[in-house]
Amino acid sequence: MKRNKKTGLYLRGGTYWMSLSVNGKRYRRSAGTSDKKIATDIFRKINAKIALGQYIPLEETEPVHEYAFAELVTKHDEWAAPRHKAWKESGRCMSKHLSACLGNILLEDFTARHVERFQSSEIERGKSPAYINRQMSLLKSMFTKAVDWDMCSEDVLRKVRKAKALKGVVSRLRFLSQVECRELINACDPHLKPIVITALNTGCRKGEILSLKWDTNIDLKHGFILLDKTKNGERREIPINNTLRAVLIGLPRRIDIPYVFFDPSNGKPYGDVKKAWHSALRKAKIHDYHFHDNRHTFASQMIMAGVDITTVSRLLGHKSLKMTLRYSHLSPAHNIEAVRKMDAFFAEKQAQIVTG
Repeated sequence: MKRNKKTGLYLRGGTYWMSLSVNGKRYRRSAGTSDKKIATDIFRKINAKIALGQYIPLEETEPVHEYAFAELVTKHDEWAAPRHKAWKESGRCMSKHLSACLGNILLEDFTARHVERFQSSEIERGKSPAYINRQMSLLKSMFTKAVDWDMCSEDVLRKVRKAKALKGVVSRLRFLSQVECRELINACDPHLKPIVITALNTGCRKGEILSLKWDTNIDLKHGFILLDKTKNGERREIPINNTLRAVLIGLPRRIDIPYVFFDPSNGKPYGDVKKAWHSALRKAKIHDYHFHDNRHTFASQMIMAGVDITTVSRLLGHKSLKMTLRYSHLSPAHNIEAVRKMDAFFAEKQAQIVTG
């Protein structure tokens, strides 16, 4: 249903309905017409009666259930879980925290001030601006769905959207040099080493790597890793280079286990590798480096090797170049060469004019 932001009218089953507030309670009532002008006129007259205390809700008027934010979180979680692969890992935890802090507030009572107070409390907890902005993005996304689900009005959504994101947020771009890559690989435990090599040579996410299966994802004959279930929902094909091919061929493989990387003690894929990962970082004396930063290392090394930004974006699975452009400054030689080509072009044109 589409709600008119200015009048409080919205279409429902081809007929205009009105959102009314009488003595602090909210009601819905059909305007009984599909003509917007007539519906607007009826709505204005009823609002005038409400202002004068002369309007009594009729039997055909529906009381509106007052949803609390906690109810929205529950409904949004049910909606998001099957649609977003990483929801269980990060989204659900964040939504639970939002519910714990704001759950008792009625959706129709929300204002930008509620959101700003939440931001302030998160700053006091020591959370980074980038993390708080991700919370805000999720919060606003929830309210967008709340309007779609008729749990609150678009007026509330507008108020929530007025809360600005925190400024001064710098996107994280931590990557390793080639020497550091070798030191990290050498410091890995035997079961972790092929996982890290895969990450550094493909730019795949940890979840994508740990869920790889021989039959569905690995094509050694043609030299590709095939990913159907990705974060952005699009299929991705990543070439297997000689380094990775040698690693994959050398991995133990069991006919009863489909996974590329699995725990030999139970035959199941590794749920996580945090302990071994942090141990490797300590041994290699590498600080402030997360497993996800292997994607940054892959992209950065590709850019510095002269690979064009569009190709890198495609390999990383970015939906737009905007996210990949953070690496563009790492290729000054490429930019210089581009300008030199323009110089050569104009020099050639000038020579033609002179000799012509």
